[in-house]
Formats: sequence, C-alpha cells, structure tokens
Amino acid sequence: MFRILGLNLSNTTAPKINIAVRAYCAIKQNDEPIDIPNPFEKEKKLCILCKNDISPDYKNVKLLSQFQSPYTGRIYGRHITGLCKQKQEEVEIAIARAQRCALMPTYYKDIDFLQDPKLFEPEKPTRPHKY
Repeated sequence: MFRILGLNLSNTTAPKINIAVRAYCAIKQNDEPIDIPNPFEKEKKLCILCKNDISPDYKNVKLLSQFQSPYTGRIYGRHITGLCKQKQEEVEIAIARAQRCALMPTYYKDIDFLQDPKLFEPEKPTRPHKY
C-alpha cells in the first residue's frame, strides 16, 4: 500500500499513480517562494543635507559655519558630521570658496554664528575614526 498526498493506493495500477503524480506536480508548481523583505536589513541612513534636500552654497555662510570648528576654523570630517561623501565634498568646496570671497574667516568661526544650534555633536562622532 502506497500513500501519496493523502491518497491510499492499494492494488496500484498505472492510472492511479499517474493521477497522484499529476496532483503532486500541480502542488509543487504553486509552491514558489514568497517575496518578503529582509527583517535583518538596516535602514539606509541619509545625511542631514540629503534628508532635507539642501545643497550647500558659498553664499549661505550660516549653514557652512556649522561644519567649521569654532576655535581653529578647521572643517570637520565626515566621521564627525555624518554627511555623505558627495555632500561633504560640496561643503568643503563651498567653505573654501566662501573663504576666498572673504565671506567667512579662515582661522576661527565668526562670532555671530557661535550661538547657532548644532547639527551634530563634534565631541561624539557618528562613526569612529581610525586614529
């Protein structure tokens, strides 16, 4: 006695086995994998400028001063600001251009912008630095 898909096939003959095999094949065709999202996939992080669709401009000194150290005038790196590579390069180019046009100081942060709200915490980098 054979049992295939809940069918008892005693005294089997060719037509009964053929029907059972066809039923099994029909079930297998409908048993395709289901597309589900990966539950372990991390959300894609967007930098603050990409999230708000802001493009840095050399004339927007108030925004650019957020990415400059108040004591040395040094431009903060990506691991501190959390910007994507493209926006970080745009910010660096815009700061250099604003400094050449004398809109921003080079060795310190403008006193008018010291009390501005911070976009990031320089003492707590978003990613650890290799040094």
